Amino acid sequence: MPQELTLMAVHAHPDDEVLGTGGVLARCAAEGIRTVLVTCTNGEQGDDEGGRKPGDPGHDADGVARRRLGELAESAGHLGIDHVELLGHRDSGMVGWAANDDPAAFANVPLDDAVAPLVALMEKYRPQVVVTYDENGGYGHPDHIMAHRIAMAAAERSGVPDKLYYTAIPRSGVRQMIEGARRLGIDLGFEPPDDFGTPDELVTTTVDVSAYTEQKFKALEAHASQGENIFILRMPEDVRPLVLARESFVRRFSRVAAPDPEDDLFTGLR
Repeated sequence: MPQELTLMAVHAHPDDEVLGTGGVLARCAAEGIRTVLVTCTNGEQGDDEGGRKPGDPGHDADGVARRRLGELAESAGHLGIDHVELLGHRDSGMVGWAANDDPAAFANVPLDDAVAPLVALMEKYRPQVVVTYDENGGYGHPDHIMAHRIAMAAAERSGVPDKLYYTAIPRSGVRQMIEGARRLGIDLGFEPPDDFGTPDELVTTTVDVSAYTEQKFKALEAHASQGENIFILRMPEDVRPLVLARESFVRRFSRVAAPDPEDDLFTGLR
C-alpha cells in the first residue's frame, strides 16, 4: 500500500504556523494530505491577558502559555491541521530578553535532548515533506534558530523526509506589499530594511494559496492575545492578498527529482 502523503511543519511558538505555512497546511489538508504541526514552545513570552509585556510587573507567563495553546488549537482548526504535537519547551524570548538566561528555555536545552522527541515524531508520522526555518530562524529569534537546528538534526537522524524546505519571504514580495499599500494610501506602520527577506534567486518554490487566505486570516485572528504584534490583523481587507495569497520556500534538500522553480512542495512525490 502506498504510504500516506504527509506534511510536517516545525515551528517555534503558537501563531508561527500561520503566516509562512498556514496556506500550504490548509491547501494540503483540502487535498487529502495529512498535516502535522510541531510547536516547540508554549509561548510564555507573549503578552498576557492584561496586556502586560514580558518583564513587566505581574506578567503571568504560565497564564500566557495556557491561553496561547488554546488559541493554537483554534488556529489549527481553521487551517484543517490533522495533528498538533507540542514539544512543551519554555519560550526563550527575543534576543536580549531576561528569559534568554532561563536554563529551561528552549534555546538552552541540550541539542540531543531537544532532537530526540522530534525524531520520534518523524518516525511516527513518516512525513515526506518537512518545513521549518532557515539557519537564522528567519529573523534571528533564538527559538526559531533552535527549531531549525532540531528539525535539521531530526531529519538527518531519522532519515525520514524526502524533501525539506525553509520558509521564505522573497524580497520582491516585500517590495510589492509596500508599494501596493502606498498606492492605496495605507501606512503599514513599519519600513523593512532593503535587505529584509530572502533574495529572490534563492527561492525555489512558490505555492498559490489564494483560495485559503480567509482561513489564514481567521487563524491569525484566533491568536487574539498577540494581536498587537500581528500587523496583518490591522490591514484593510483589500491589502491582505498582497501578504497572504502566496507562500514561498527554499528547498534545502530533496531525495526526488524536482524542478527549479516549482509550485508544489510535493512535486516528485505524487
